[in-house]
Order: sequence, then C-alpha cells, then structure tokens
Amino acid sequence: MSVLTRDEAQTRARLLDVHHYTIDLDLTRGDETFDSRTTIRFTVRGETGTTDTFVEVKPAQLRTVTLDGHPLDPAALTENRLALKNLTPGEHELRVDAAMHYSRTGEGMHRFTDPSDGETYVYTQLFMDDVQRVFAAFDQPDLKAVFDLTVTAPAGWTVLANGITEHTGDGRWKAAATPLISTYLVAVAAGPWHSVRIEHRGLPFGLHCRRSLARHLDADADELFEVTRGCFDRYHEKFTEPYPFDSYDQAFVPEFNAGAMENPGLVTFRDEFVFRSAVTDTERQTRAMVIAHEMAHMWFGDLVTLRWWDDIWLNESFAEYMGYQTTAEATRFTDTWTDFGVTRKPWGYDADQRPTTHPVAPENVEDTASALLNFDGISYAKGASALRQLVTWLGEKDFLAGINIHFDRHKFANATLADFIDSLAAATDRDVHAWADAWLRTTGVDTLTPRITGENGSRALTVDHHGTRPHRIAVGLYDQDLTDEGRLTLRERLDLDAPQGEPRPIGKLPALVVLNDGDLSYAKIRFDADSFRTLHARLSGLPDPLTRAVIWNALRDAVRDGELTTDAYLDIARAHLPHETDLALVDGVLAFASAQVADRYVGPEQRPAALATLTDLCRDLIRRTEDGDHPGLRLIAVRHRIATAAHPHTLAAWLADGTVPGGPELDPELRWRILTRLAVLGATDETAIAAELERDPSATGREGAARCRAALPDPEAKNRAWEAMFASDDLSNYLFTATAQGFWQPEQAELVQDFVPRYYAEAVAVAARRGPAIAEAAGRWAFPVHAVDPDNLRLGRACLDDAEPIPALRRKLADQLDDLARALRVREARTH
Repeated sequence: MSVLTRDEAQTRARLLDVHHYTIDLDLTRGDETFDSRTTIRFTVRGETGTTDTFVEVKPAQLRTVTLDGHPLDPAALTENRLALKNLTPGEHELRVDAAMHYSRTGEGMHRFTDPSDGETYVYTQLFMDDVQRVFAAFDQPDLKAVFDLTVTAPAGWTVLANGITEHTGDGRWKAAATPLISTYLVAVAAGPWHSVRIEHRGLPFGLHCRRSLARHLDADADELFEVTRGCFDRYHEKFTEPYPFDSYDQAFVPEFNAGAMENPGLVTFRDEFVFRSAVTDTERQTRAMVIAHEMAHMWFGDLVTLRWWDDIWLNESFAEYMGYQTTAEATRFTDTWTDFGVTRKPWGYDADQRPTTHPVAPENVEDTASALLNFDGISYAKGASALRQLVTWLGEKDFLAGINIHFDRHKFANATLADFIDSLAAATDRDVHAWADAWLRTTGVDTLTPRITGENGSRALTVDHHGTRPHRIAVGLYDQDLTDEGRLTLRERLDLDAPQGEPRPIGKLPALVVLNDGDLSYAKIRFDADSFRTLHARLSGLPDPLTRAVIWNALRDAVRDGELTTDAYLDIARAHLPHETDLALVDGVLAFASAQVADRYVGPEQRPAALATLTDLCRDLIRRTEDGDHPGLRLIAVRHRIATAAHPHTLAAWLADGTVPGGPELDPELRWRILTRLAVLGATDETAIAAELERDPSATGREGAARCRAALPDPEAKNRAWEAMFASDDLSNYLFTATAQGFWQPEQAELVQDFVPRYYAEAVAVAARRGPAIAEAAGRWAFPVHAVDPDNLRLGRACLDDAEPIPALRRKLADQLDDLARALRVREARTH
C-alpha cells in the first residue's frame, strides 16, 4: 500500500478544492463485504492547462469508475491509488462503485458478532488513512468537504452517523449532511443498538451499546448524561464558538482499538466503558475524563483541524489537557490531576527518555505511516503537561482568549502550530513564540534538584536545573506536625522560576522540600538527603494527594534510573501504601511495583520475595477495608492480591466460594482474573476454563478464556496459542491481544524460552500481513517482556537491523528493547 507523503498532500491541496461527497453504503451483501458507491464533486484550480492527481481506495473489488461521465479502467488501480489524469481547470465529478472488505482488526468498517446473542454490529474507524477501506476519497485532513451519507442496513438495525439519521423505509437510512469536515472524521455505526436518548440545549443526545449490554448501560445512563451535560455546558462557558454539529451521540462499540474517537456528532468508545462488573470510582472518573476529552475535540480537531499530521499534538494535547481540567471543573470528579500525575504523566516521561522520542510538535512528519507512530505519551501526556505549564505561565484568561481567537480565525478550516501560536500571541504580551520553541520543539525531560544552604534559621533554597526549558513551579516546604509525629504540614508554597536568579530565603530547615508541588510543570524531580529521609518515614502523612503523586512519580523515576534500589521502593510502598486514601495512587503504585519491579527489575531469585511483599501489602489493604466503607480500595487490593499470588490455595477457595471473605462477591471480571492466575500457577485446566466460558459466554468471557488457555503451563497449550497468533489470521484484534497477554509469564520462563527467538521473525510476518493494528498488538502484548536477558536484547536489535518490520511494529519493538535494556541496567545496579 502506498502511504501519503506530506509533499504529495501539499501538492494535491494546491491543485484541488473538494466540495461534496455523496456516499451510499449497502450493509446487506453478506458477512465478508459491503457495497460502497461514492460521488465526489471537486474543483481543479487554475485557468489553463491540465494536471494529474489521484484518489485513494482499498477495495475488495473495484467495479466501475467514471470521471465526468467517462469510464476509467478499474484495472488502473495501483495498490490503493487510482490516477486521475489530464484534469482541466474547473468542476469535476468522480463516481466510484466498489465492494469493500469488512475488518476484524478495528480498522475501516469493523464487523462483530456478539457471542452472547448472535447479533451483529458494524462501525467505522477511519483514522489516518483507513477511510479508503470504506469509500473512495481524497484522503488528507486539509481537503475538507460536506458529506451526504445513505446506508442500507438489515431489518431491525439502527444506523448512526455524524448527523441526525432518518429511516426512509426498506432498510434505507439517510444522514443529515455534515458541515465541512475531514475525511478521517466520517463515522457510521450500524446494528440492533440499545439506545437511551435525551435532549439538551435543543440538541438530541444519545447513548448506544450492544443489546447484550443494555442493562449495564441503563444502570449508568444518568451518570453518563450528567457528565456529558456538565462538560457540554462548561465548554460553552469557555468557548465563544458554540457546538458546531446537529446532535451528540456516544456509541460504545465492540473491539475498538483506541479509548475513543472524536467523530463529530458520533463519538465512538470502546465498550469496556459500559461497566458490567464492579469498578472503582477512579475508573468512573477515567470514563468521565474520556467523555470530556472527546468532547473537547469537537472544537479542537473537528471544528479546527490540523493541516498535516505533524500537528497532531494540537488535537491530542489540547483534548488531553481540557479533558482533565474540565472534568475537574464540571463533574463530581474533582481530583483528576492526581490520576493524570500517577497514570498518564509517567507514560510521557517514559516515552520522552527513549531513542524514539520526538518533539511535542515535530517539524518533519513525512508520511501517514510515520504520523501514526506519534500517537504516544508525548503527544498526549507531555503535550497536556506543556499546556498546563503554559496556562500557569500565561494565565487561564489569556490562554482561553487565545483559544477563542483561534476558533474564530480557523473554524471549519485547517490550522498549523504557527497559526495557534499567533492566536495566543494576539491575546498576550508574553513571548509565546519563544515559549513554543523551548517547549514544543525540543525533546527529553529536564531534572530539578533542590539545594539548601546556610545556617538554621537563615536557610536558602537553590534549584539545580539540568535541562533547557524554563519552568514556573511551586515549591512546597513541609514541617513535621508537632501534634502528630506521622503527619507533615505545609509551611509555605513558594512560586519559583527555574532556572532561577538568586537563592530564595526559606528561614529554618524544612523537614521536606517538594519541587513542582501541585505538578504544574513537566520535569523529573529529586530530593535533598534530609527530605528523602523524611518522605521515607512520613510520605503517607502528606495532606495533599497531588503532592504524594509528585513524590511517587519521583521515586518511580529514581528506580528506573538506577538511583533508588527496588528494595527501597518496595519498603516505602509497604510502609505507606496501606495508609493511602487516593485510589489512583494505590492502583498506580501497585501496578508499577508488580508489573515492573517484581516482574522485570528483580531477577528470578529475588522475585518471590518481591511478590511476598506485595501480597502482604494487599492483605493489609484488605484488612483495612473490612468495615465496608472503602469498596473501591478493597477492589483494588483484591485485584492486586490475585495478580501477585505465588500459591493457588487462597484464590481457588475464593473461586469455589464465589466470594472474597467479607466481600466482594466474584463478578465475571474477578472470576476471570482468578482463573487466569490459577492457569499461570498450573492450578486449573481446560475443563474449568470451558465451564467458566459456559457460565459467561460473552465477548469478554471469550477473551478471558483465550487468555487463560494461553497461560496454561503446558507445551500443547502454548503451541496452540502461538499458532493462533502467528500462523492463522483468524483472531480478531481483541482475541489476539487476550491470547498474547496470557502467553508470556515470569513463572514459565523455561517453558517458553524456545519461543523467544521465534518471536521476531513471526511478529514481522504477521504485522506485514495484517497491518498496523495487529502490528501494535504484536509489539505491545506479544513481545517476550519477561525475558530480561542479553540474548533477547541481541535478537531484538538484530531484527530491527535486518528484518525490516513495518513502521508500527518497528516503533513498538524499539520502545520494548529500550525498556528491556533499562531493566537490565536496573538489575545490574541492584547487584553492585
């Protein structure tokens, strides 16, 4: 397949104005393909001469093509491009009739049959260049057009689209014409949806899911609409430009690759957000944030769209920042920035320290395949952190004024980083161009370290700044509480610029100095020796969870950098996590301690002790929550107790009884977690897995069974799982991921050691056959992550040098190998 380059896109944008698409889809043609008929009206610029260009389409069969009534040869299609030659200046009409393949990988038009009830659903995910899998298009973001869509669907189905849809009879559905939008934002979702509808501010709002999830959606509909209305109203307070589309539907769709997609008027979410088992309040907060994130895109991304993919941060960083900020302002979830600090920000820090790092706003994204790689922790978490720092430096009033200038200048059009900075500059006297150069055009993470000098009573603080960016931070000075020796009290929070001028007087020596208190900037922080002793003893005594998040992140960074031993990190977790009240912090620290420290950073000889520490920690949390007052905390503790179990007896008893003593009762999610861990430990078998699948025959149950079967410590089970992933192309994206998640286990290193050298060639092959979505899953989930040894690193580097993996897999492998090299360094540092 030919990928679109920046130069090609710029050339085509100079040649063409695209006005209107008429798209007719027929979803009644069977299980494998659907019919797609497209009419495109466009104008060739200029006054004389002729020009050549091309249109993109990826058909199962290209039946007919006509240009201005004259037939073109379908055989002239080369890969995904059909040449349009000798175009004269003026208006033209292109008609394309094709059969298109349904997808099982979440790309293009994805088709899913629900094992719970046999009902079938289809939906589009057209991001980047997958619109070509559904209809012919001039597929680039700066050729916006109006889209008129008609769909023929089976009886009993409902069709959703970007605009309000109307059933006109005989299975035909007509969607209202869109305003000017980009090709990748067109959306269709069709099937026997269960829908809940309301009206807000004169617009129809809808929630939609599979029928088998109806009761779960109904149970949460009030909360979902409350969040949606609250964010919608808050954005109208922030933005002078009103919501630009005719409706707001949110469809929870199966086997979705992303968290959600910002299609205007029809946002699609992965349907795990329709909770069918118990969840914590933090998970509900995450769902609310995703709703706010996607809604922010209606303005930044949909109303004003990037011109080319090098400015993807303008979409994602903005929506990420606005999602967290607006959720905190407009919903009951007011602690979103703590969750951001402990779950999202480390994603950015990690990505920014790898060889594959890139600026938030890279200058040379040469093609769509390269652009797809930039949907990472830098474009989301680092970009959002940069915007949060910008608001701290600029002030929210001027920031929002600049945003509104930007919307007014570029609505229903396209814009660049330069346009955005010019809009901000129009609202402030500050040098935002210099700020953008320092923050958006550079890579890497700065490090800030406190240095205290002087005599007691006349101490001074200097911040040693290792890096290149200016930072406006708060510095927290904490003293020991005289009435409670375990607690710390905030003496003063100083505003400080780094690099700074003169040392800042701080009076007497604080017990603890916390740089970047409030987490308003993006930098690794370190501690002076006195402060480290204090946090080791009294971390849980800090009053603010966001301050504790900053510290836990700093400890995490220090472990990854080999500056803090894994034993010390586990000791601090063991001492303080049982007293932690913030759910995001408990979950985030336990996740790092188990998945990184216990599974990768300690060797096989030390792993049992690390698991024992985590098991004891989880037992403490379970005992602490016996009163029933902290169900979310208890649920987190139970989940991690399952994950860290070294012996099967307790888990087997819970599964047999159907409950954890004192609660919670085991819902499907907990039952599959337990069964997966029992499979890893060799304490269950195929009979038990099949019985559990019969008990829970849902799509999630099918994934749970695949995960369990791949986790069985049996050579035949491992061979079957491997063949399913790499020799057959039958697995959907979700079943591939579930199988991969079960396959590699630290406890089974010897059993699967012969698969490690096989992985690289077979991952390259399956990625080439099945495309970027499976490539990403193969690189992320099927990578032999627990083979922390030099041979695995050598094999991986040889693959990158010699095997030519497709870009999506190459990026994942490069990141995995860098993490592997880091794990080896941490292990080596531990032994010295």
